[in-house]
Amino acid sequence: MKSYSRADLEAVISSVAEVDAALEKHARAHLDNLTKPIGSLGRLEDLAVKMYMASGGHAPKSDPARIYAIAGDHGVNAENVSFFSQEVTRQMVENFLRGGAGINVLANTSGVQLVVVDAGCAGGPFPDHPNLIQRKINCGTENISKGPAMTEEDCLKAIFLGIDLADEAYSDGIKTLGTGEMGVSNTTPSTALYCAFYGLEPKFVTGPGGGIDAEGVVRKIGVVCNSLIANKDAVKTGDPLAILTALGGYEIAALAGLIIGGAKNRQMICIDGFISTAAYAAACKLCPAVSGYSVLSHASAEPGYAGVVKELGRRPLLHLDMRLGEGSGAALSMFMLRAAANIYNDMATFDDAGVDSGN
Repeated sequence: MKSYSRADLEAVISSVAEVDAALEKHARAHLDNLTKPIGSLGRLEDLAVKMYMASGGHAPKSDPARIYAIAGDHGVNAENVSFFSQEVTRQMVENFLRGGAGINVLANTSGVQLVVVDAGCAGGPFPDHPNLIQRKINCGTENISKGPAMTEEDCLKAIFLGIDLADEAYSDGIKTLGTGEMGVSNTTPSTALYCAFYGLEPKFVTGPGGGIDAEGVVRKIGVVCNSLIANKDAVKTGDPLAILTALGGYEIAALAGLIIGGAKNRQMICIDGFISTAAYAAACKLCPAVSGYSVLSHASAEPGYAGVVKELGRRPLLHLDMRLGEGSGAALSMFMLRAAANIYNDMATFDDAGVDSGN
């Protein structure tokens, strides 16, 4: 696998254009001229405006859409921070490929393609499958409570894996990307990343993840604290790449790259829940312009998520008390983007319909 440098990443980041705020006025004017009371479709109108701006001033398009469910294992699982054993990551990847997981059902329901990616699962290769991309960087991260999750070289490989996935999707005509993941114990590095990026206290961010009990949450808080101490030098730098290298995961870094790559290509990106939002936080720290192309799909039911969203200054689209991950919220929000685009493009204006606008 090719190696990358910080300079390579900076070159990609520099190619991500800030959305043009001046385009909002034109989009709002078009929406206000449709046969409805002004603003009556609420956040669907906001989505349509965001999509118009992200496209550079073209009619918004949401389809075709693709979710990348990127998988990786975590050495911190050894600290008993998860309800599940590490083997479940691999078992769930196989379940994704059989079509039996929640994300399969929701992606199918929303008419969205699902592609599974092995970025860092423990064990050898999976059997070949048409919906599986095998680009394993390593067989899981190191234990972050003892030291860095990975080397900077491997972190950059993971980021560029995500960028490559966005580019491949763009070549396939994909307009909207969704972030999905699978990795037992990955709420622990996600929590550590939030604490490092925003100076949050672990006790206010740490939650049950895959279903640990109250005693397990206390233990998990201690592991997050130990992880921040073990990697204090990286955290003190404030350097997002150093922090992601120290505390992240292969799937988290790849998702951060997917978000950056999608923004570079002016694709819309639907960010899933707790883990995907940690990848989004890393992407924003590396490249703030990605926010103009991204939608927080839903408010994760993880207890610390509300504080994270406050730090991000963003408002999730859906509030369904979900905390499955996998890309489940992204699949649901993609339908909302489709609805917003169709309202913008297909609804009649007052003049078209011969309706008195009242002006």
